[in-house]
Amino acid sequence: MKYRSLGRTGVMVSELCLGCMNFGGPTSETDSFDMIDRALDAGVNFFDTANVYSRGGSETVVGKALQRNGKRDRIVLATKVHGRMDDDDILAAGNNRRHIIQQCDASLKRLQTDYIDLYQLHRPNPDIPIDETLRALDDLIRAGKVRYIGTSSFPSWRVLESLWVAKELGLNRFVSEQPPYHLLDRTIEREMVPMAQSYGIAIIPWSPLARGFLTGRYRRGEPIPGDSRFGRDAGGGSATLRRRDQHFTDLGFNLLDLVQAIADEKGCSASQVALAWVNSKPGITSPIIGPRTMAHLVDNLGAIEVEITAEDHARLDALAEPERATVPYYHGGMINFNPNEYAWL
Repeated sequence: MKYRSLGRTGVMVSELCLGCMNFGGPTSETDSFDMIDRALDAGVNFFDTANVYSRGGSETVVGKALQRNGKRDRIVLATKVHGRMDDDDILAAGNNRRHIIQQCDASLKRLQTDYIDLYQLHRPNPDIPIDETLRALDDLIRAGKVRYIGTSSFPSWRVLESLWVAKELGLNRFVSEQPPYHLLDRTIEREMVPMAQSYGIAIIPWSPLARGFLTGRYRRGEPIPGDSRFGRDAGGGSATLRRRDQHFTDLGFNLLDLVQAIADEKGCSASQVALAWVNSKPGITSPIIGPRTMAHLVDNLGAIEVEITAEDHARLDALAEPERATVPYYHGGMINFNPNEYAWL
């Protein structure tokens, strides 16, 4: 396992980040404990969760696991705030001071820790001035409850605006951004990655396997496996089915065929090629893996042994064009984002 600086902080994090979204939900508590221990044994020291994952269930399981193995101080623990935590409470969402401070305290209790290493805004909130949000986050840092702050799915201009406001007001600045990034959506290469490289922002990509499409489980013209991500979504609404159909196109399957062909040549899995590709791109700090089972975790960890050559990049670029999106995950600005809907998680 290699380690990279979390932006300009100097805090060294593993080249893969363990995403804990499934813990406390599809993945049982016992299996979650085992997977966390396995990731630690492999050298992963960067864990990412969020308060909305299973409405606190993920944070609770992660907290129990770290109390159980006594290794809290060995990891960089990240969580997120923004989404709705109570359907009956109009105040229980957003990037306002009240919600941020309240939810930070709740996350600390669930995680059974005195501090959060990286506290991130899960989505932008255009209705709330960024200085309101930054002041609340700065207060949490000064209180010792948070070490660093970051964003998720922010457009590059909003991140840059936040840096300017932080400088003007003498506040702690964001050190990281967590955007979607994979072979089906390379939009962040246009502005986000160059901006991040210029200003020392860590890039922590989510969904590097495109909701599991790039794992190789799906085949053109064949039924969707019932236990797969898209299989479990089969009973969803029109938005869920539209997302599936956006992936299951001729171009999508042509790209998947190429990823599988490269995997066969290297003697590895398609998911390892897709992960290694993200990990090899300029400006990337630590792709977030989101395993549901131990087998998924072991496979994902194997990606660090896979080398993506210049020839591999050229072949993939021919189908997955740089700076373009075959399936749009990254909605620049997300102006109409509804905090009740996390459609792309």
